[in-house]
Amino acid sequence: MREMAKLGAVAAAVLLAGGCGKQAQPAAGAAGNDGTEVVRIGQASPLTGPIAHLGKDVEQGARLAIDDINAAGVEIGGRKVRFELVSEDDQGDPKMGAQVAQRLVDAGVVGVIGHLNSGTTMPASRLYADAGLPQLSPSATNPDFTRQGFKTTYRLIANDVQQGIALGRFAVDVLKARTVAVVDDRTAYGQGLADEFEKAVRSQGATVVKREFTTNNATDFGAILTSIKAAQPDVVFYGGMDAQAGPMARQMKRLGIHARLLGGDSVQTPEFIRLAGDAADGVYSSACGVPRDRMPGFTDFNTRYKARFNTEVQVYSPYEYDAVHVLVDAMKRAGSTDPKVFLPEIAKTDYHGVTGRVAFDKQGDIRDGAVTFYQVRNGKWEVVSSVGGAKAT
Repeated sequence: MREMAKLGAVAAAVLLAGGCGKQAQPAAGAAGNDGTEVVRIGQASPLTGPIAHLGKDVEQGARLAIDDINAAGVEIGGRKVRFELVSEDDQGDPKMGAQVAQRLVDAGVVGVIGHLNSGTTMPASRLYADAGLPQLSPSATNPDFTRQGFKTTYRLIANDVQQGIALGRFAVDVLKARTVAVVDDRTAYGQGLADEFEKAVRSQGATVVKREFTTNNATDFGAILTSIKAAQPDVVFYGGMDAQAGPMARQMKRLGIHARLLGGDSVQTPEFIRLAGDAADGVYSSACGVPRDRMPGFTDFNTRYKARFNTEVQVYSPYEYDAVHVLVDAMKRAGSTDPKVFLPEIAKTDYHGVTGRVAFDKQGDIRDGAVTFYQVRNGKWEVVSSVGGAKAT
């Protein structure tokens, strides 16, 4: 919330993809000196705070996509077009998410990629819908995002219902859990996924012996874990982000809790392994999407991403990259950069990108959403199994 007036005044001029410093930018849709139309695409994610590594990961995915599209050269409706990224820091906070959304609308973007978290994505979605702007999220999994009746919301990964069912079956069928404890961070993402997981394990005949909650800023889980230890569950499921799951794994090991820790897609990151240290080995997690070696364009994407940003892919940047391309593909097919004209084309998308085929159902959810399970072995996430997607295994 800090320095909101200052941030609001400068945000519309911050075009991160162009790297233009303090130079004034032409208005969206205006022609540059060479007659090229300038089109702004918005992106929002937490760029500061405990999950900034995830927010920067998706921002960089968008930036790489725009670099590639501009390098290839684009004509839409007979005019040359150059894209620019307007990136905003929503801090992973729902109130900030709404404020950021209004700033992006005011900045004249033609569509938004984001937000990262379900808790920021959903309050922002109404503002984009009211403005008639398409919103494509690479990571928000709460099913309500696409159930609000808006014609502007799209999701590029499986939702929490799909993921929760898969997680429940994995816990019972693969991990042979008969008793489970469930912890969530009380966010729209963490609690939503934990609720779906709990329903799924109960339907599979397992018993939930503890249901606890924390916050998405906590680092001390001693009281919760002591209570869970007394219940002796076979599996502890955590619905939340890697920033809490890493310390939780360390504290479980210190307390001598032998239950296996299982997390959702925001746990399956390199950052979790760094935070958990030697407690990471043996931890399981799901991730939305097929394994990276089944993504048709991941190898090339990964090489160029590392070269461009000198860092590892976390989780969602390949989906952010594809989301930008889906947005531009709709403009090309419509022959227009006007959201009123190209928005209907997004529903007709059949795009083959880095992550595979992108096509949406009538609600705006990805078709054939896949879920993959991983375990940390010798300090690295390794694939255990995958369900859904083009080739179920």
